[in-house]
Amino acid sequence: MKKHIYTLLALVLLAAGCNDDDFLDREPTQIIPDDKAYNSYELTLSILADLYSRYDDFRTVENWQSLSGFNLAFWSDNGSYGNFENNSWGFGSWGTWNYGYIRDLNIFINEVTASEGLEQDIKDRFLAEARFLRASCYFSMVTRMGGVPLILEPLEYDYSGDPTYLEHPRETEAAIYDFVINEAEEIKDILPQDANTKSRASMGAALAMQCRAALYAGSIAKYGASTPQVSLPGGEVGIPEDRANDYYTTALNTAKKIINGEAGAYGLYQKKPDDLADNFASIFYDKATNPEAIFVEDYKLQTGKRHGFTISNQPRFGAEEEEGGRINPSLNLVQAFETLNGEFAPIPNKDASGEYIVYDGVKDIFMNRDARLEGTVIVPGSSFKGKTVDILAGLQMPDGSVVSGDSRGQSKNIDGNNVQVVGFDGPIDGLEHVAQTGFYIRKYLDPKDGSGQRGVQSDVWFIRYRFGEVLLNAAEAAFELGQPDVAAEYMNRLRERAGITVPLASGDITFDRIAHERFVELAFEGLFFFDIKRWRIAHIVMDGAEITAPAITQNIGSATKPLTQPYGLWPYKIHDPGDPDHEKYIFKIVRPSRVTASDRFRFGNYYSMIGQDVLNNNSKIVKNPNH
Repeated sequence: MKKHIYTLLALVLLAAGCNDDDFLDREPTQIIPDDKAYNSYELTLSILADLYSRYDDFRTVENWQSLSGFNLAFWSDNGSYGNFENNSWGFGSWGTWNYGYIRDLNIFINEVTASEGLEQDIKDRFLAEARFLRASCYFSMVTRMGGVPLILEPLEYDYSGDPTYLEHPRETEAAIYDFVINEAEEIKDILPQDANTKSRASMGAALAMQCRAALYAGSIAKYGASTPQVSLPGGEVGIPEDRANDYYTTALNTAKKIINGEAGAYGLYQKKPDDLADNFASIFYDKATNPEAIFVEDYKLQTGKRHGFTISNQPRFGAEEEEGGRINPSLNLVQAFETLNGEFAPIPNKDASGEYIVYDGVKDIFMNRDARLEGTVIVPGSSFKGKTVDILAGLQMPDGSVVSGDSRGQSKNIDGNNVQVVGFDGPIDGLEHVAQTGFYIRKYLDPKDGSGQRGVQSDVWFIRYRFGEVLLNAAEAAFELGQPDVAAEYMNRLRERAGITVPLASGDITFDRIAHERFVELAFEGLFFFDIKRWRIAHIVMDGAEITAPAITQNIGSATKPLTQPYGLWPYKIHDPGDPDHEKYIFKIVRPSRVTASDRFRFGNYYSMIGQDVLNNNSKIVKNPNH
């Protein structure tokens, strides 16, 4: 009989202080047979909670690097500099083969199905939740590995000496996507139709997964035709092009169910109309009646479930324990945010003649931009926890020279006066935990007191699915189905929330527009990687070529604009007493010196390498292409 083991502190303490031999010789009560565990609501729920805790996330706030790769940011962290000194990824990067988790989910499904002690409605919900988690795991695997074996029963070895009957071949990539989509369809009406259910599976969560999976499958079918070398003859990688429209139709119809309220009262977060940047940032930490979050990994300080994202990434100057600054968003991302009238334009540091533009205030250069910029990124002159960040690269002298320093907040003698020449938040090239690009991240930072302390940490949730993404999924699917007016309607809802005053017309909707809107809305949410993979443009965006400073300001809004190296924008204060521009600011485009190589995404990176141990143990598994 299979058993589940629970560590019960009270029993351990009792046994440690007891001399009763009869008691110590009893069958251990922390080992609970399945016929008892799955007949108890509380014990079954605890097993399910453990399965939720093992959800197969590609990205998470518990790993800040996972949210900020692919040159959306520079990592101001000594241990991470090597990532900017190599120019390609291994074929095994991003791999997952999570069949231990699949086995435990299959066991749970079988045992709950057989249980005679649980009420039927409880069993039905538990089973639907486990199927949701299993489909989510297969979704995670197919996006990274392509088609994988579809195992829906716990496999048992019979000790005959011949394990070959346990070998299963890979299903086609399409079959795994179909499984995820169909599972969501079958369980959605069993799960609660409740927008307040955030950390457990709900109808909204199932539909959001179905929508994303169908969109991904549709785009692989359509755009995979442009990269025939990224396919296998058996279909384990690659989806037939003629299936694209069916998948896009499923994605659009599913998204509409969420948008129209059929899954519950979901909508855009709009609690702070007077500060649209703070409104956008609040999506990711405001848990009180937040209609945007659909399915989350939640954290609670009082239960000890917490994380250190804020400690790692808060502005360092004045922070609790003076730690932070690791994610430095790149200028490549920052300038992608449009002007408020909906125009693509570089951050204006020079005029048409090539002269530096002088700004009265250090924040003025970022004015009149899409509010999502400052809801995502902390720019010079903005604040966190009521404290203005101190970002200053140096003093610009009248003779064209620059006076700077190599320590935070450093001052020097200038004309007989002690003058601060570098900000307490940097930037200082090569000094970790300061804003080496001139920017800090804002998304996911926790504004509560104590969130920057190791002894307290943060309980900001990680949103896996949200209403904003559903609108973008619907827009993309509508565009691909030849409905640009529908796409414009959904995209304009997000753009209006961001303060953009000129709406998109149907004639404005192009593939580049679709890609751009996802780029700025979903930055640091872990989806950009899958977007450029499924559109088959990753090898173009990450082509291994060096980026020049002038190129940074060009082709903004292009989905295939190179993103091989992160750049920054540094503010300098003009020091010229008596001149009208004294103590005003200019900005210079820079590349951190640790960025010595440019990223190259190879065709073999579209699908991760299947481990040699898997290949050795299963002769039916075929390798992924280009490996």
